[in-house]
Amino acid sequence: MVEVRDVVVVGAGPTGLALAIALRRYGLDVLVVEKEPSTKREARACVIWQRALEALRDLGCAEDLVRAGVVVRRGSFRVRGRLCGEYDLAMPGTAFPCPLAIEQDTTERLLRGRLRALGEDVGWGTEAVAVRVGADGAEADLRGPDGRGRTVACRWIVGCEGAHSVVRKTLGIPFEGERRTGLQAVQINAKPDWRFPLDRDLTQIFIQRGVSLIVSPLPGGASRFFAFRDDPAPRSEEPPGVEEMRALVARATGDPDVRLVPTDPPWINRARFHDRLAASLRHGAALLAGDSAHLWAPIGGHGLNAGLCAAHNLGWKLAAVHQGRCREELLDTYSDEQRRTAAGVMRDMRHNIIELPPGPLTLAALSLAAPVVIGSRWAERRTRLMMSDFARHHRPSALSADTAGRGPLRAGDRLPDLAVRDHDGRRRRLHELLSYRRWTLLVFEGGDESGDGEGRSAEPPGLPERYRAAFEVFRVRPEAGAAGAVPAGTLLLVRPDGYVGLRAAVGDRRAPAAYLERWFG
Repeated sequence: MVEVRDVVVVGAGPTGLALAIALRRYGLDVLVVEKEPSTKREARACVIWQRALEALRDLGCAEDLVRAGVVVRRGSFRVRGRLCGEYDLAMPGTAFPCPLAIEQDTTERLLRGRLRALGEDVGWGTEAVAVRVGADGAEADLRGPDGRGRTVACRWIVGCEGAHSVVRKTLGIPFEGERRTGLQAVQINAKPDWRFPLDRDLTQIFIQRGVSLIVSPLPGGASRFFAFRDDPAPRSEEPPGVEEMRALVARATGDPDVRLVPTDPPWINRARFHDRLAASLRHGAALLAGDSAHLWAPIGGHGLNAGLCAAHNLGWKLAAVHQGRCREELLDTYSDEQRRTAAGVMRDMRHNIIELPPGPLTLAALSLAAPVVIGSRWAERRTRLMMSDFARHHRPSALSADTAGRGPLRAGDRLPDLAVRDHDGRRRRLHELLSYRRWTLLVFEGGDESGDGEGRSAEPPGLPERYRAAFEVFRVRPEAGAAGAVPAGTLLLVRPDGYVGLRAAVGDRRAPAAYLERWFG
């Protein structure tokens, strides 16, 4: 007999594990297969930014990760060895104000533990050798660790297996883009002996002609030395030696006496990159996520984060369609939103002069401008918004509808974790009211209405009875004087992943009903 599953996830990196966790939280029968014999024992990506931490919280993983990582609160910036200033990495409006330094192998181990708590383990040493997609589902031919083959039928299959995705190649989806030339990254995990600070909450950036060096703290007391530089020998594939890394760090920092003591186990790496984006992330019953869907140079460390956020976006949508609660075209919004997000990250990182190795003119300009820019509140806020991923939105998405409303928060934006008062006057945070398992309707009332002692209402304004099980309604009041508060009289229908789907006026009884008919009908 052919084995039958709801979903087959190909690839057990962070994206595949996070997606499988999301789907199992909705009760789907998920098989995860990975051709490697176990989780990777390589350090690889080492930072999780604020938005991805919120996504991991919804999957029940964030607390374990925070305990295992290092919270990074500050950054410093030096050009030609001169300190140009320090900047604050903390963001308001979230339970995770600062990014987290944590090795990818630790992230994968903790995600795997969460997955096993929800069901069976990953099928290690199992390779997807062929995929077939039909009108009502898919089949995957798998080869196990003993060399035997089996076929698994499923309603959905998701390729999360990286740049050489079998799912993407089988479907013939173009992987559009090109190789990034003239750029390489070399990195080492080590303990330095040098003249610079070793504060455990500080990331340091050093800029010198032809090289940019980022030094970030790691759990256990070591640091990640991550350098972007030119590529004089593009055919060289060997990882750099410790002396090559020491000389590069000495050049970038202006400290000729620096010494590096590699960690045990060692981690030293040389990498080159492609900028590529799949033409579509959905082909019927097959979908793509993570590096199977998009690749770029790891400037800003957003590759891992983009994959985690993609899993967060796709998980609830795939479950809603599979369980018959939403129309199948909801999955097309995943493809559109994630492709737009990935293209935005690629665009931003290609112009990130802070981390790209500068030529002489750029270096001279940085020397003059950096002290002024770093001291600018506007520039600091803009940088924090970009790095945290809080500035990324889904406003152009078909799933975002704006019929009325005031204030900066619009349909498609991430809902900030603002302070509000519920009906009996208790101070709450908006994210306390959200759930990854459902939609949330927030009714922002004026400040003088009398309360009924409940923070939630059994009578959604103007919503058909058949949809009421899909969401909970909370009547709240904006906190007086709170920065970024949502104006009274605003109605927000918030998606399970925390983005605003609909913004309307409280008195508008048609907009919520029409929106739900559009997607749930």
